[in-house]
Amino acid sequence: MSRRAKHELWHNTVKFRGILLLAAPGALLLLAFSYMPMIGVIIPFKKIDYAKGILASDWVGLTNFTFLFRGGDIWRAARNTLIQNALLISTTLVVSLCLALILYELSSRMVKTYMTMLFVPYFLSWVVVGYVVYAFLNPSIGIVNRLMRSFGQVGRINWYVEPKRWRAILTIAYLWKNVGYFTILYYASLMGIDEGYYEASSIDGAGKLQQIFHISIPLLSPVVIMLTLLQIGKIFFSDFGLFYFVPKNSGALYAVTDVIDTYVFRSLQMSPNLGMTAAAGLCQTVAGFILVMLTNAVVHRLDAERALF
Repeated sequence: MSRRAKHELWHNTVKFRGILLLAAPGALLLLAFSYMPMIGVIIPFKKIDYAKGILASDWVGLTNFTFLFRGGDIWRAARNTLIQNALLISTTLVVSLCLALILYELSSRMVKTYMTMLFVPYFLSWVVVGYVVYAFLNPSIGIVNRLMRSFGQVGRINWYVEPKRWRAILTIAYLWKNVGYFTILYYASLMGIDEGYYEASSIDGAGKLQQIFHISIPLLSPVVIMLTLLQIGKIFFSDFGLFYFVPKNSGALYAVTDVIDTYVFRSLQMSPNLGMTAAAGLCQTVAGFILVMLTNAVVHRLDAERALF
C-alpha cells in the first residue's frame, strides 16, 4: 500500500469514526457468531474425541454422512421438513400481508391495540404454546372435543394419535405465535410508502382494492421477496420447539411431525455422535444455500431490481 493510500485510509477512518464506532458492535457480533464458528465445518468429517479436542480428533471422511442417511426415517423427516416449512412460509406470507393491509386502513389507536394482541404470542416459548394447544386438544377435557360433543359429535377424537390433522394444527399454532412479527414488518413498510400515490389514485377514481393491488403490493414486493428468500434459506431447518413440544413428541404422529431436527435429536439420545449432528447441519446449510441461489436467480431473471443480488 502506497503512502498516499495509507494517508487516505487514515483520513477516512478519522472522518467517519462515529459511524465506525456505531458499526463496531454489529461487526464484532457477526465475526464472533458467523465467521469464527466456520472452523466447525471440519466436525462432520471427524470422529470427535473430547480428550483430544476437535482439531486433534481422527478424520473419518464421509462416515458421519453415511450414518445419517443410512436409516430410512431420514427421508421421511426430510420430506416432512420441506412440506411443512413450505406450508408455513406460504401461509405466513399471505396472512401477515393481509393483516398488514387491514391495519394500514385503521386508526393509529386501533392499530396499537390489535398490534399488541398479535405480537404478544411471539414472546411465548413453544413449551407454553404446547400446553395451550394441549388445553384445546386434550382427548378428555379439551375445549375442542367438548365443543364438538355440544354440537352432537358422538365419541371423542384422540388428536395425539391421529396424524392426518396435524399439518393444519402445526400451521395454526405457528401462525398464532409468529404472524404478528411478520405483520409488523409489512406494516412498517406500508408506512414508508408516499401518501401521494394514494392521493393521486383517489383523484383518478381508484378504489381501495385497486390501490392495494396496484400500489401497496407492488411497492411491498421487494420486502416480500427479501423475507421469502431468507425463509427459503432456512427451509431445511425446522423450528424445533414447534415440532417437538406442540405434538408432545408423540410417536404416532411421526409420519407428519417428524422433521430433520427432531430426528437428529432422537438419534443423539440413542447415540451421542457430535459428528452426525454436524453432518446434518452442514447438509441443511448447503441445501438452503443452493435453494436461495436458485430462487434468487429466478427472481433476477424475472425482475433484476427485485433480486437480493
